[in-house]
Amino acid sequence: MATAFADPAIPFPGFSRANDDDTLVNPDATADESVHDVYTRLRDKDPVHWCQPVGFRPFWAVTRHADITTVSKANARFTNSQRTYLAPAEAEKWTLDTVGDTHLFRSLVDLDDPLHMKLRRLTHDWFLPANLRKLEPMISAVAKDHVDRMAALGDECDFVNEVALFYPLRVIMRILGVPESDEPMMLRMTQEMFGAQDPDVIARSKLITEGVGYQAGSGNPQVDLFKLAQEYFAYFGAITADRRAHPRDDLSTIIANGMVDGAPIGDREAMSYYVITATAGHDTTSSTAAGGLRQLIENPAELAKLQADPGLLPSAVEEMIRWVTPVKHFMRTASETCELGGKTIAAGDGLCLFYGSGNRDERAFADPFRFKVDRSPNAQTAFGNGVHMCLGLHLARLEIRLLFAELLPRLQSIELAGTPKNSIANFVSGLKTLPVRYCFK
Repeated sequence: MATAFADPAIPFPGFSRANDDDTLVNPDATADESVHDVYTRLRDKDPVHWCQPVGFRPFWAVTRHADITTVSKANARFTNSQRTYLAPAEAEKWTLDTVGDTHLFRSLVDLDDPLHMKLRRLTHDWFLPANLRKLEPMISAVAKDHVDRMAALGDECDFVNEVALFYPLRVIMRILGVPESDEPMMLRMTQEMFGAQDPDVIARSKLITEGVGYQAGSGNPQVDLFKLAQEYFAYFGAITADRRAHPRDDLSTIIANGMVDGAPIGDREAMSYYVITATAGHDTTSSTAAGGLRQLIENPAELAKLQADPGLLPSAVEEMIRWVTPVKHFMRTASETCELGGKTIAAGDGLCLFYGSGNRDERAFADPFRFKVDRSPNAQTAFGNGVHMCLGLHLARLEIRLLFAELLPRLQSIELAGTPKNSIANFVSGLKTLPVRYCFK
């Protein structure tokens, strides 16, 4: 638990603890992007800020790129296992009482070394660029299928709900070696995990799988996260049993037959491995693809530049990742008393690394609130740093690059056909709707 602190003096003129601290954890402020106003003030005046939002355990808000990188690389001093992401104190207590642990899952993002690294090594080589190259024809074909679908829809569609959600899902399902017929179920579970704060997202998942839409005024659909975890475990438990009996050339086989310290991977660790692969490998990529397209539409000169020079696509993808930053934060806990940004961090204190703030830091990026497809250098921190750097970062880059490599040469024109909306979430989020009007060549 974080050390109890007396409320310090107002850190700088104009700061309102009642508003600004609460804004940092408010999913609505992430959705309407008003949180960036607080990020900017904190980066300038109080970059390592003791935050005491209502209903949450206090923590240090880390908002500058350099400090985020420092904490991310000091993995022994700042650990993962006690507190992975921001959650209300009541929710944390519920998880502890229900599961007997601070986490529903024991995935790579929830664990510390040495177990974290032992589990990571099971699939590390599989996610390297040299191995992913053999998947490029498959991913290119999936990208073409989804751009073809967009063309078949006529001259308008909701790019999120008709293209971006399904493209990376199809890729990750093939990588795991699970049937396409299970895609609706996997999409629903992914949306429920990361979109539980947004009734529109939950309604969409139910519509896809059950044909049941959310009716305004009927109350927010609820997600039972414990039941959801049990559903994940049951599904991937069957996958594990099958791959141990009948190994295949897929990622599920690697996970199911993984060995740690000479013994088979634990059931909970194996299930969590599948879950983080299926969810993070899908939701974050779809958010980046949709958010990237929105920026190209809203910055037509950048779109024209990219279409004229496809060689800029790798840097454009990196800029999309920086701009969207689909994982908004991760938590760390100080294992010892130390100093960061001129502040004394006590052992046991929680720190929240706000990646969206780091990726708009004026000290790290020239003109950070401008989207530039040729930005260089671009030390975006959306994938994290240190031993917990995103395992699937090369796959994510490849998927986004191949989608736009297929889409952009075929587009004659594209514009917004309505108002884009972000999902209401403060952990993993992105666009929930992107209505577009377009003409293919």
